[in-house]
Amino acid sequence: MTDVLPLVEARLRGALGEPDARAAVTFLGTDRVEVLRFQQGDIVRYATLGMSAQPMADPTATLVDPVRGPRAELLLSVRSGVADTDKVLRPLAVLAASPQVEGVVVAPGASLDVGEPLWPGAAFTSVLVAEPGGLVEDLELDEPLEPVRFLPLLPMTPNEAAWKRVHGAQALQERWLTHGTDLRDPARGSVPLG
Repeated sequence: MTDVLPLVEARLRGALGEPDARAAVTFLGTDRVEVLRFQQGDIVRYATLGMSAQPMADPTATLVDPVRGPRAELLLSVRSGVADTDKVLRPLAVLAASPQVEGVVVAPGASLDVGEPLWPGAAFTSVLVAEPGGLVEDLELDEPLEPVRFLPLLPMTPNEAAWKRVHGAQALQERWLTHGTDLRDPARGSVPLG
């Protein structure tokens, strides 16, 4: 059995450079999840490390395959120096542990809610999972393991999350694009939804 985490960390370092901080969180009954922080100019990127150690399983499956299934890590990019975004480490670790804890498969277009602000004073309690392949390329693993996908997270206000539930992820992303929304601004408000 391949230990994928060293390969995942090498891929993150290759794409984002050396992390300037890392924190580890362990939840009862789950594997340890680390969150690495990478500073790139005025952007700080947070990447989970540990979610991909096991494949995500369909919660309706009667038997869980220990080898096959999608694997992913989460990425969050925000403008630094605007808010205390380092407090996002625990919420990110909670989201990364959700496949093990809740049996969910995290995929593009999904909404993930932490039930509290992502960091102190944040207008966001949830994120939209975006398409992988932009910032960090998928990590191919030996057969029969599926590749590790690095899924960007886009913070959503409660109004945006409610609007997305009705209209879909694509419609929300188009609205953000139309209004020139800076999704990396940790202090931004909700996009006009009328």
